[in-house]
Amino acid sequence: MIRDDIAPAVVVKELEKRFGRFVAVNRISFQVARGEVYGFLGPNGAGKSTTIRMLCGILSPSGGGGSVAGFDLATQGELIKAHIGYMSQKFSLYEDLTVEENIDFYSGIYRIDPRKKKQRKEWVIEMAGLKDRRRDKTAVLAGGWKQRLALGCSILHEPAILFLDEPTSGVDPISRRRFWDLIYELAGTGVTVFVTTHYMDEAEYCDRIGLMYRGELIADGPPETIKKELMKQHVLEVGCERPQEAMELIEKLPGIHEVALFGKALHVVSDDARAAEAAIRGALVGRGMAVERAEWITPSLEDVFVWLIEQHDRAREPQEEVRQ
Repeated sequence: MIRDDIAPAVVVKELEKRFGRFVAVNRISFQVARGEVYGFLGPNGAGKSTTIRMLCGILSPSGGGGSVAGFDLATQGELIKAHIGYMSQKFSLYEDLTVEENIDFYSGIYRIDPRKKKQRKEWVIEMAGLKDRRRDKTAVLAGGWKQRLALGCSILHEPAILFLDEPTSGVDPISRRRFWDLIYELAGTGVTVFVTTHYMDEAEYCDRIGLMYRGELIADGPPETIKKELMKQHVLEVGCERPQEAMELIEKLPGIHEVALFGKALHVVSDDARAAEAAIRGALVGRGMAVERAEWITPSLEDVFVWLIEQHDRAREPQEEVRQ
């Protein structure tokens, strides 16, 4: 249980990052409570990694501000680095070193007390499942093992806040699931976990999520709240013959905002649930396509994200036309 009287682990206010005329992060604001798992989602290039690098004291903000672990983003970057753990999508491991040598190297970087060094090393090896491979070169390890080793190296100094930048990119689904089990274990001990990802299914594992698009934070809240409250349209899941052909047909019907393929079914977004269902059934049957099922469902996070992006783009188009 997160206590309301404890100061947030991360506070961001109107944070901005510019590279010349390009705005990578555009005045975003949010907070992350202590002991919370906060997911930062969005497509590649949305500004997630730039944001996390500012929060880790690696990049200086161009505007706005905030704090991490109580330290100011603009003026106390070095102190922030000393109080957080950071794991990048490249895993930040030295592949020509053995498992033990990598751990020893990071123990030195984090200045682990010599009296605790052996204990922390054994903890990492046990956590990563590398007891029998401790003397193997890191280069020969499978992706899942490298991932867990990198996680262990990033928390050798037992930080209160852990930043994970696309940590599951390029690993298999089983390793992804095991990795999230480790994240839960850390959060259970009070560690705040801030994780960026472009996998929508991983958002379901988080206490709260922020959705980034074109440098802006377009949604922030618990996954269930975002799914149930932010999207005003209805989502119809349609199972039918020849779904690709059906999708092209449904897109042309009045009142339909979006049609997307989900596995073998279609997700159709519409304002009027009953009218859309009747129109879809009539159109598909008229083309000789059997409708196996059609039911209104709670939108997935992907449905909501696509809808929010469309709303965001529609809102920006008139502004861009005025500027021209």
